[in-house]
Parts: sequence; structure tokens; C-alpha cells
Amino acid sequence: MKKVEVDNKEKETCVYEPKKKTLFYKFCYSVVKSLYAKREFLGMENVPEEASIYVGNHAQMNGPLVAELYFPLKHLTWMVGEVANRKEFPAYAMKDFWPYKPKSVRWFYNMAAHMLAPLAQNLFSCADVIHMYRDHRIFTTCKTTIKCLNEGYNIIIFPECNDEYNHIVNDFESNYIDLAKMYYSRYKKILKFVPMYNAAKLQKVVFGKPIAYDPNVPIEEQRVTINTYLKEEITRLAEELPVHDVITYNNFGKSHYPKNKAELNTYEQNHPGQVAPKVDETETPLPTESQESNAPTAEE
Repeated sequence: MKKVEVDNKEKETCVYEPKKKTLFYKFCYSVVKSLYAKREFLGMENVPEEASIYVGNHAQMNGPLVAELYFPLKHLTWMVGEVANRKEFPAYAMKDFWPYKPKSVRWFYNMAAHMLAPLAQNLFSCADVIHMYRDHRIFTTCKTTIKCLNEGYNIIIFPECNDEYNHIVNDFESNYIDLAKMYYSRYKKILKFVPMYNAAKLQKVVFGKPIAYDPNVPIEEQRVTINTYLKEEITRLAEELPVHDVITYNNFGKSHYPKNKAELNTYEQNHPGQVAPKVDETETPLPTESQESNAPTAEE
């Protein structure tokens, strides 16, 4: 019994060990890095000294690629666990990567997903990531995450979901904010969240000013406050950059990419995935100035 208690204690305090890199992973890593342009990181003055959570736009595969290849700090990235599972990858890919593909070609993408599954498992089992799940396994994800934060690893999270927010980012899932409460409860440390915008077309990544968890405020309120701040700050960072195409979370295709300046976009570009509402020509037209001047007043 004593031996088990000692082993568990050692397991709890041991330093995180990076995953072993296979020859196949090293080969793919070197090929991708030679083809994928290096990024310039801006806003480094906003980077906290202590380990923090960096929250960014997904930009399809650009966010995870930048994290794995070029992120300038000691880090681990949250990655959906199904991507590294050969059996679970095809269903997840069809639901998350290609949900908007026409029915006429979905068979092709379904076949591609099954062909890519072994490759994805081999690659993402070696990457510097923490596998994230939405079932009971999320408890292991969170426990591993706060342990790594305490060991000095920054954590990168791309929390976008399929729901629209604005022309820069989709809405964010919010339960990852609970990591701050768990971290404070376990280590009595205040966790900061750093907004990060990936301008893939400009080959730049910009860090914004962080927002800190407040242990005196209910977590339900902080999910809203912190998440809203991060979405708005990422949007601001994007809009302050020179004009460029924004690579959206959803895979709509290049012709649908919006500009980072909202005023340069059509309705569809400012509302990715939506169609501009039709104007009802049968509605009563607005009165002209002359008609307004001749209209009877309340006194009359």
C-alpha cells in the first residue's frame, strides 16, 4: 500500500516528458517546415513572464502549424484527440473539416478521410500537443494541462466552433476558462489568457494584452468576460494590420475569405456562411422629405 502511495506521488510531481519523435514524424516535420514560411511574431511586449494560455484563431490548419513549427515559447497545444485516433479520425474530419462540402462530392472527402487516418495518427501522436476530448476523458486533459502550466509550459488553445461571431473569428467554446479555476485551486497561481491573431496571409502572428483570471469572481461570469475580451481583442489586432484576406475557421474556400477591414466586405464576407437577406420590394417605401413635411401632426 505504501509503495503505491509513493508511486502515485512521484507520478503527480514528475516533469512532463516530450513525446518521442519517430523518423517518419521528423521527415514530415522537416519537409513541411521547408515549405511553410516562417512567421514574424509581433507584440512580444505583451507576453507574460509566467506560463499562460494563448488563445488564437484557428485559420484552418495555419494555427496548429504555426504552433508546432514556429511558436517562440516553450509550449504545448491543445488538439482534438480524435485527430490522432485512426478509428475516430474519419467521422471527426467529415464533421469538422468538411461539413460544408456538397453532397455530390462528400463521398470523395469521406474516402480521403479514411486514407488520411493512419497518417494523422502517426503524425499527431508525436506532436507537442495535449489531446483534448469532450467526453469523460476531458478530466485527464485538464489535469495534464494544469500540471504542464505549473512546469512552465505555455498552453495554446484554438477554441473556435462552427457558430458565427464576426468576420474575423467564429464564436468560442468557453469551458477551457475553467482551467484557470482549477490551476488556482491546485497551485494558488493566477492564470493569464493571451489573445493571439494569426494573419496567415501576412505571415505574421500578433499577441495582444493578456487578461487575468480573478478568483473572487464566479466562474460562470468569467467564462463570458474572458471569452468576450479575447474575441474582441483578436478582432482588434486583425483590423489594425494592413489589409489582407482572413482565413476563416470554416473551410469555405478562398473566394469567400473576408478582408480584415469590415467596410471592405460584402454582407456574405462579414457573415461567413450566410446569405444576404433579400429586400422585400412589396414593403411600403419610406416617405420622402416632402411627404414627411406634409404629414399631419399629433396636434392636428
